[in-house]
Parts: sequence; structure tokens; C-alpha cells
Amino acid sequence: MNGRARAAAGETFSLSIRVYYEDTDAAGVVYYANYLKFMERARTEWLSALGFDLAAIEREHGIVFVVHRLEIEFSKPAQLSDRLDVTMTLVELRRARLVADQAVKRGADILTEARVALACLDSSSWRPARIPAPLFAQMEALL
Repeated sequence: MNGRARAAAGETFSLSIRVYYEDTDAAGVVYYANYLKFMERARTEWLSALGFDLAAIEREHGIVFVVHRLEIEFSKPAQLSDRLDVTMTLVELRRARLVADQAVKRGADILTEARVALACLDSSSWRPARIPAPLFAQMEALL
């Protein structure tokens, strides 16, 4: 990962990455499950751009974010050494849930698109929990 952008209201967050050999399958294209890893990295960096470290949130507030639902469409393959942009746009926010649209792009080409729903859970009981107020306020300002 070599690129970060600041998360701002109405804007799409973008993380620049490069495809490494470990990301590809025997055919030399990015293995389908690795797109999910790229998107996870973008969500983590998005939180960081908002000023929140994921590990600190979990430690200080006793919550975790888990993927609750995922819809994904694969359109074109990425290959070794490609430079990609992984985007994240917050589209819905509730007290214990958020939904984001994500994409993996190579230049103007959209390779993969997904809608990801994340649930906020109490890390000890695994029951729904409110997104911590400071984080919620930052996220709400993006909508």
C-alpha cells in the first residue's frame, strides 16, 4: 500500500495498491478472494484517514466491525504489477451498522464492485453495539 487520501464529506476515499505475485493465481491474475482483502485494507485506511485506528477502537471501546452482508461483481481481471485504486464510499449509517460501496479500478476500468454491510458488535458478547459516538459523528459528516 502506498497511497492514502483524506476522507471528506461527499468524496470517495481511494487507496492505491500494487498487485504482487502473492496476490495472483496460477493463471497470473488476481485470485478472486484477494479483492476482498484489498477492500478490507481500504476500509481500514479510510478509518485511519478519519483519525481512528481500528485496533485502538477495538481496544478502547470493546467493539469490532464484522462483514454482515456482501454483494460483489467481478468484471475484469487484475494482473501482476498492476497499479490499482481501491475505493470506498459510505452510503448508509445506522447506530450499529454501516454500508459502503467499494470498487477496485485500474485507471478508468472498474474491475470489481461491491456493496459491503458492516455490523458493529460488542467484542465480548458478539451482540450488536452502538458505533462509538466520536466515530459515528465523523462518519455522519460524510453523508
